Amino acid sequence: MESSEKIQVLRSVMRQNEVDYLLISSACPHFGDETPSYWRTIWWLTGFSGSNAFVILSHSFAGLWTDSRYLIQARRQLSGTGVELMMPAYKDSSYFDWLSANVKEGNVIAFDGFTISADFFRKLKDRLQGKTIRYKSDFNPFDELWTNRPSIPDSVAWEHDLQYTGNESEAKIKTVRREMNRRDIDRHLLTSPDDIMWLMNIRGGDMDYDPIVLSYFLLGKGSACFFADLKKIPDGIERKMSSMGISVEPYENIVAALNHLKPGSVLLADETKLSVTLLNSIPGSVKITYDKSIPATMKAVKNLTEISNIEETMIKDGIVLTKFFFWFENSIDRMIMDEKNLAQKLTELRKQQEGFLMSSFRPIIAFNENAALPHYETGSGLSSTIGDRGILLVDSGGHYFGGTTDTTRTIMKGLPSIQQKRDFTMVLKGHIALATAKFPIGTKGYQLDVLARKVLWENGLNYGHGTGHGVGYCLSVHEGPCSISPASNETAIIPGMLLSNEPAVYREGEYGIRTENLMVCYEDEETEFGRFLKFDTVTLCYIDALLIDKSLMDSDEISWLNAYHNLVYTKLSPYLSTEEKAWLKEKTKSP
Repeated sequence: MESSEKIQVLRSVMRQNEVDYLLISSACPHFGDETPSYWRTIWWLTGFSGSNAFVILSHSFAGLWTDSRYLIQARRQLSGTGVELMMPAYKDSSYFDWLSANVKEGNVIAFDGFTISADFFRKLKDRLQGKTIRYKSDFNPFDELWTNRPSIPDSVAWEHDLQYTGNESEAKIKTVRREMNRRDIDRHLLTSPDDIMWLMNIRGGDMDYDPIVLSYFLLGKGSACFFADLKKIPDGIERKMSSMGISVEPYENIVAALNHLKPGSVLLADETKLSVTLLNSIPGSVKITYDKSIPATMKAVKNLTEISNIEETMIKDGIVLTKFFFWFENSIDRMIMDEKNLAQKLTELRKQQEGFLMSSFRPIIAFNENAALPHYETGSGLSSTIGDRGILLVDSGGHYFGGTTDTTRTIMKGLPSIQQKRDFTMVLKGHIALATAKFPIGTKGYQLDVLARKVLWENGLNYGHGTGHGVGYCLSVHEGPCSISPASNETAIIPGMLLSNEPAVYREGEYGIRTENLMVCYEDEETEFGRFLKFDTVTLCYIDALLIDKSLMDSDEISWLNAYHNLVYTKLSPYLSTEEKAWLKEKTKSP
């Protein structure tokens, strides 16, 4: 069926169930960065494939909201579907505004309670306060309507060895319990598999780009229970958990476990990652304390073993990127290339590296106007062939046993225009300003964000996404709670955090430019004015000097670039062929 036909069928089901408004989220029951195909209902219904979207369907309206990264893509993919692209969603306000203006007294709002968070539901009820609204949180007609629906992932868990984690699972659990005791928490519900994988030192393959097993974890002061599909848990891991006092139960048993929590007990949960279905399973006599999970805060700070492994992993990924760009530059004039086969080549090169597990996200290879889409899906463009002249943006990364990578480079095919060089150099200046920042402990990410944007703003430029995100350790490439973004975030940047640095400029219909490295925060010095922190750039990949207008850079910026390029060459050259080494030497010389 076409999207318009699916919408009509859904409306028929809504009428049969006396539903006035159907809410469809792009999330899965764990509200992570990636959604398995089984829960990609919006893609099935509308054809929109972006990772962040929200759909409202009534008997006379169908609208989709997404953020600024996907607006151009959404216009393309929603064309002719009968689904209206609404204004960009900012902090959920736009679709809450729409519901507040359109929902009437006595209406019924329905949704799948596993894919709507408790945080969202609270905000929704607040906005509709004063109206008598009935909510159906168990409305899920998609199993019947979605023929050939993808299956729920079924990978097998494996242990992440101590040589990579640097800390035993028992020690992590003891630390979490100490914090629970300090805060008078009786039970801690973990709903994010990334938190659970880190806590238990296990990984899996339930996501295409995140090495996790879909699971829940309920930790008490003297008890612990891990909920997952039992077929995914090998006997060795189950025995080890048992020896630690952790019981293993079927995934679906989490509902019953929550329903039997002790009256009057205190439960800690993350409201943004707790589904309405699980919330409704918790007895009213249980006091719920909402906050980010304790493991989420702990795992954001990498230990010395993890940082050492990250540095080694960056060498591996730097080798991959160097070989890729060398191959590209020396092959482009001898063969027809498109974005899709470049993405395949990059993945093939990563697979050759020892310890590589999977890509950390779908590689973004975008040429010219496609590069103006911040989260462009390679292969979906109107024209993906690499032409004789233009800008190629390559954003990719990998999960290795020793860490997770995420690097973006923008390179030139042919000669750049004056505007392209100016845009690229402004982005680079913003990147360097953040990379060289020195700031007092306690500084928040939104306070640092302006450093990367200042020079862009001064030249009438900007970008519509955050400047930096936290990065997991052999876990989600987008990891909270830390970030560098204009959005308010009360998490301070502290030593051990791994974050991206990725200012950009996008000119719709022309090209996009983004330069992204990963940085580890470290303590620089302590003075009578307090402790001060800095960043250490750990990504190793040359920056295309062909796109740099040296006249726009000051001496400190040129010194930083030269020092960075010297580090790139020194670290990577021992692993390259004679031809690759000579090529990289040329690429890393002073502009």
